[in-house]
Order: sequence, then C-alpha cells, then structure tokens
Amino acid sequence: MSIPHTKRVCQIIKLKPEHEAEYKAIHAAVWPGVLAALARHHIADYSIHYYPPLRLLVAHFKYTGADYDADMRGIAADPQTQRWWQLTDGMQESFVEGATGSGGAVPWWQELEEVFRFEGGTA
Repeated sequence: MSIPHTKRVCQIIKLKPEHEAEYKAIHAAVWPGVLAALARHHIADYSIHYYPPLRLLVAHFKYTGADYDADMRGIAADPQTQRWWQLTDGMQESFVEGATGSGGAVPWWQELEEVFRFEGGTA
C-alpha cells in the first residue's frame, strides 16, 4: 500500500562473503536506537534483500518527510546509528567511487534510478 507524499529509495551495496552470516544475524535484531532514528527521520517500510550469487544487498525504503537531505544528516548525526555503521560498513563494499563509509560526504550505498512504478488500482 502506498504512503501519501513519499519518496521511494532503492540502494545497493556488496556484502563481503565472509560476513554473510554475521550481517544476517545482526539484522535479525537491529538495535532499537537505530530503528528509532529511522522513524524520527521519516523512514518507513524499510527492507534489505540479499542476492548471494552477486553478493548484492538491495535496500528499499519510503521517505515520508519534507526535507530528505536534512533527515539524512539527522540520521548520520545519531550516535547509535554511527556505532551501527562502524559495525556494518566493514562487512560491505561500496559501488560508489570515493566512498569511505556511511555518513560521509560521498554516499556509501549506491542509489538506483526508479524506472517503473505501479501503485495499483485499475490499469
């Protein structure tokens, strides 16, 4: 179901093969403070999928706020989220040239262009 006034975001990153089990385990119990920061900054319906043959993590979420860039800076400034990223960034390989980690000047996850959307209803 669509949430009114949303921006959909889809991002990808590679998972280092030696961290697959650990990455899945920590995401089975994401820290409450990290989830609270996402909610405070208007992130909804967030999921991450994994495609093992390419070691590809695919994240998808909806942004329901009015200032995406400000909310992304707010998430990046959250101390619990910063600690989470210190844990997870070492498990990942960015596709973005010049990226050094989450919350940096250069995005860590590669954002993808949306090329199709169907909201439902009659076609």
